[in-house]
Amino acid sequence: MTLQQDIVGNAMQMAVVSLQPGQTVYCEAGKFLFKTANVTMETRLGGPSNPGGQQPQGGAGGMGGMLRQAMGTAMQVGQRALAGESPAFQYFTSTGGEGTVGFAGVLPGEMRALELDGTRAWFAEKDAFVAAESTVDFGIAFQGGRTGMKGGEGFVLEKFTGRGTVIIAGAGNFIDLDPADFGGRIEVDTGCVVAFEEGIRYGVQRVGGLNRQGLMNAVFGGEGLSLATLEGNGRVILQSLTIESLANALKKAQGGDKQGPTGGLFSTNAG
Repeated sequence: MTLQQDIVGNAMQMAVVSLQPGQTVYCEAGKFLFKTANVTMETRLGGPSNPGGQQPQGGAGGMGGMLRQAMGTAMQVGQRALAGESPAFQYFTSTGGEGTVGFAGVLPGEMRALELDGTRAWFAEKDAFVAAESTVDFGIAFQGGRTGMKGGEGFVLEKFTGRGTVIIAGAGNFIDLDPADFGGRIEVDTGCVVAFEEGIRYGVQRVGGLNRQGLMNAVFGGEGLSLATLEGNGRVILQSLTIESLANALKKAQGGDKQGPTGGLFSTNAG
């Protein structure tokens, strides 16, 4: 059953979702706005644990099934806690007719509904997830090891699999690109990546070499030491506003600019 949704607004968009009787959608805690009275709300730890997003009924599979469910939930919660995500999801189900639920992101910007057909997963930046059908599975993907070490940092991504609609949000305006249209590779400010399809190779590279120009880029260019690289053939969504630039602008407006006169390596996160 396709999720009926309408993304409205301009500077701060919201998603208004119409639920058919018995249809369920879930969101990350803190992304819910409003609902009609015939829509029930339930908060759970972890996301959908099996196809269809239905939780096993009491006693299903006996004690072993209950133990496996508990262990699966604990692993999900542990992964999300390690990634700095909220451990809880809110589930909304329409009863007694069609219902309506509203969701929004946490920053001024756009929202986008992605349709998963079961053949390709989608990856998104941390905190991009807003809501999804219960047939969509939510997971955490860690981009670390050699990829993270090259850029001096690791990355945590949200991963969506299954079939159905998932709604994401970002800051500023969105642009859709395919690296294949630009020679197969694009290099992006690490804070501008919102989401990309499975099949796109996501990595991190140092800005320039360890030479005079490389140091000039890192210190005075405002990008720090690394850029994100996206290679392959597939859909990529970028945002025009980064959380870091927004935070620095707010600090500057409050008379507490911590970026310093040159940005880049001289930026700090001190309050």
